[in-house]
Amino acid sequence: MKFYSTNNKDLRVSFKDAVFNSMPLDKGLYMPEEIPQLPASFIENIEQYTLTEIAYEVAFALLKDEIPAEDLKALVEEAANFDAPAVALDEKTFVLELFHGPSLAFKDFGARFMSRVMAYYLRDGEQLLDVLVATSGDTGGAVALGFLGVANTRVTILYPKGKVSPIQEQQLTTLGQNIRAIEIDGTFDDCQALVKQAFADEELNKKFRLTSANSINISRLIPQTFYYFNAYAQLKRKGFKDVVFSVPSGNFGNIGAGLLAYKMGLPVKQFIAATNVNDTVPRFLETGVYETKPSVQTYANAMDVGAPSNWVRIMNLFSEDATLVKEKVCAYRFNDEETLEGIKTIDSKYDYIACPHTAIAYLAVAAYRKDYSYDGAAVFLSTAHACKFPDIFPAELAAKIEIPASVIALEGRTKQADELGVDFEGFKEWLIQS
Repeated sequence: MKFYSTNNKDLRVSFKDAVFNSMPLDKGLYMPEEIPQLPASFIENIEQYTLTEIAYEVAFALLKDEIPAEDLKALVEEAANFDAPAVALDEKTFVLELFHGPSLAFKDFGARFMSRVMAYYLRDGEQLLDVLVATSGDTGGAVALGFLGVANTRVTILYPKGKVSPIQEQQLTTLGQNIRAIEIDGTFDDCQALVKQAFADEELNKKFRLTSANSINISRLIPQTFYYFNAYAQLKRKGFKDVVFSVPSGNFGNIGAGLLAYKMGLPVKQFIAATNVNDTVPRFLETGVYETKPSVQTYANAMDVGAPSNWVRIMNLFSEDATLVKEKVCAYRFNDEETLEGIKTIDSKYDYIACPHTAIAYLAVAAYRKDYSYDGAAVFLSTAHACKFPDIFPAELAAKIEIPASVIALEGRTKQADELGVDFEGFKEWLIQS
């Protein structure tokens, strides 16, 4: 399987090249040259497969001979070695818990798969691999823990000052070893812009072997398809065949993976893009005009993205036809007040504590049910453990949150992070000097 740039279908590279170069020089994003269709027998019997078995089948279909079958199977089994249960809140509403990995966020699927793919391809004596990543919250922690101790790699994480939660910051800045952090005096969009500029800089590319761990990297997108297929398998065991997915959406990699799964044959009735007030995509679906704007800070900080990188992949999946996109994707936006009310509603109705991103996805399900008179199965994605957002919850709800041992272990560790502004020359000098 070859991969092409969304800006030039004639530019085709191997999976290995797409992983290590992450972003083509033409500033497009890599996509598989064809979307493989999974066998009908696999979909019809998917409830008989485990998560890792599903993950292998999907990964093999996308990668084919890029990684030998037995090596790919071992890689997948190591990367996706934690649960992703679809927990029933009522007879037809399910929350897909994607926070059971080491960083307590859905991005563990992508980060662990990517780090193991890179480790598989790296050879002794090769130039050090510099992984650059911008984070609005959870990506950094997942990448840090995914790459911690991986030989011949060095990770540099850029995060916006004062705009990640204390636990998220601890996961970014206290690990040491091959993990470095930079606190940027700006927004996530500023962090992302610095990373993209670094990939486009000729001098830096001559001096360093640069790659990205953001969702612009195709190896992040592929493993995120796994849990959509697995969620469908879980619902099929309960007798459901139609399903709606509500996805907390910021940079749109998560829902992009779901749409890739759909294109591969996963039966999905509808995708709901659930956003906070950073609503570039909802506005586009309403008006037909794609207009980015500076991001603003919200309770759901991992979704504070004004210029979502992965939207180009979604448009590419639908041949740039906005009408086709609108048939499969609808969108809802919610402000902080509504988000907090959503958290309280889920608690009072189901005795379930949800993080703000999860609450937004729940609210979108409720809105969709009302607007479309939908009474079928709905799955909303829980992308992070509630403990990562302690300042969001009223005291009585915060008291209900069980703190995982991995979080308790972070307490008291020394923060290690440099501070920089948003100018690229300053970031470039930092990279060269350090």
